[in-house]
Amino acid sequence: MTTCFYDTHAHLDYPDFADDLPLVLERAREAGITRIITIGTDLTSSQRAIQLAEHYPEIYAAVGWHPNDVLIAPDDVRPALRALATHAKVVAIGEIGLDYHRLPRVVTGGTAEVDRHNREKQIILFQQQLEVAAELGLNCVIHQRAALADALAVFAPFADRVRAVFHCFVDDAAAARRVLDLRSLVSFTGIATFKNAPGVRDTLAALTLDHFMLETDCPFLAPVPYRGKRCEPAHVRELALAVARLKGCALEELSAATGDTARRFFTKMVSG
Repeated sequence: MTTCFYDTHAHLDYPDFADDLPLVLERAREAGITRIITIGTDLTSSQRAIQLAEHYPEIYAAVGWHPNDVLIAPDDVRPALRALATHAKVVAIGEIGLDYHRLPRVVTGGTAEVDRHNREKQIILFQQQLEVAAELGLNCVIHQRAALADALAVFAPFADRVRAVFHCFVDDAAAARRVLDLRSLVSFTGIATFKNAPGVRDTLAALTLDHFMLETDCPFLAPVPYRGKRCEPAHVRELALAVARLKGCALEELSAATGDTARRFFTKMVSG
């Protein structure tokens, strides 16, 4: 394998990988995926991410509380998050942010008042976790589904101290430029290979190679030709092949650029 890539956003602690994780990692190595960031979604998930990072040298962890689960979150996540984030293999705070796509009224038929409370708590926990990131000198992995404007507004006051990657990016090039103007990055998933996602490819086409990273968000969003199946870190190679074709660059050039970007962003990650 002459080129290597990183999966900068995976959920290896999910039950989807409970039965065959060693084989999943073996396929990733065979595909040239040399580093994987596994992402926490609450404190328990974050602890599992750290345990995986302790067990496998190629895995690193991000710790955080996902916005979809804020109603069961404590009022202040900072003490527990701070304790987890000092671990040597924790390279970011995440996955944090805002999600207005799956508000309670949509998911369970709640009221507008419940939605308002949910949004308010999402913002509070987002701010708390950004505070921990700034305090510890860690960058952030941001989720912002149907909430980009508010996510940018919450993040902007921290942008002089914290960089962020806006993961699974599906917005247009102008929106990507707003992220880049805050010294931050965007990251692309297998959605970039979907027939019904020309806008994502237009955004990718507008960016230089040093302004984005690649990820799977596995077990979700498997790229073509695996769409509809369980996604796994090895599939970064399929995504990379599609991105290289779109950008008109050699796979080696894409490997060098995205790898360098990831190493500069996840500063505690050892090169590999």
